[in-house]
Amino acid sequence: MPSKSTDLKKGGFTFKRFFVAHDSSPMQVTTDSCLLGAWAPLQSNPKRILDIGCGCGVIALMLAQRLENQDHSIDAIDIDPQAVIQCQQNIAQVPFAGVHAYYADIKQFRINDAMNYDVIVTNPPYFNVAVECRSSQRQLARYTTSLDHQQLLDAVTRLLAPTGVFCLVLPYHLATQFRLLCQDNQLYLQQVMQVKYNANKDFSLTLMAFSRQQNNNPMEQQLCMRDDDGRYSPAFRQLLADFYLFRK
Repeated sequence: MPSKSTDLKKGGFTFKRFFVAHDSSPMQVTTDSCLLGAWAPLQSNPKRILDIGCGCGVIALMLAQRLENQDHSIDAIDIDPQAVIQCQQNIAQVPFAGVHAYYADIKQFRINDAMNYDVIVTNPPYFNVAVECRSSQRQLARYTTSLDHQQLLDAVTRLLAPTGVFCLVLPYHLATQFRLLCQDNQLYLQQVMQVKYNANKDFSLTLMAFSRQQNNNPMEQQLCMRDDDGRYSPAFRQLLADFYLFRK
């Protein structure tokens, strides 16, 4: 049974079916990651999934829940050793199998040359350095000095299966530039969802799914997270229905 809101654990985020501790990871559970974990297209029954920059493991664990009745293997990697340790601890506590966490730099990462990934997901670093973070861990997680977008795409094109799907979430203002960069790397937009906090706000996030197949008519969606009264919208509730402990 899920925990009641009055006795939620501290130091992490309580979902309906599992708890993700994030007190030792440089990046905590965020709405960005939760949206990606719930939205990432899995219609092709993927066998091998890679989560780049897994942090505490929230995206990998959400995908594991979605795929729990299918044969699959999820590799979650991060360049921060503390994040990997916490991810491994979180994996050990969930009722889902098939998730493995590794300390690795994606720029050199490869486990098996004979097999690539059917799905690659990431909530990548996206800030250029302006003001340094309060810790070097957080700096690695948030800033593109550790992994710029071209380096990310170099890894994706190396590791993605011929029919595989690459999914990520970015700030809305970076999405068009990233989409063009993907085209330069022979990765083409298949699905996109633009997200805004409420109806009076501009779009703030973009979730995108790419593949190697050209597509002149990608599926486009929009999501408004909250209604005018400040409550989560029906569309947001539907997307996160299997994960969030929504208050009535």
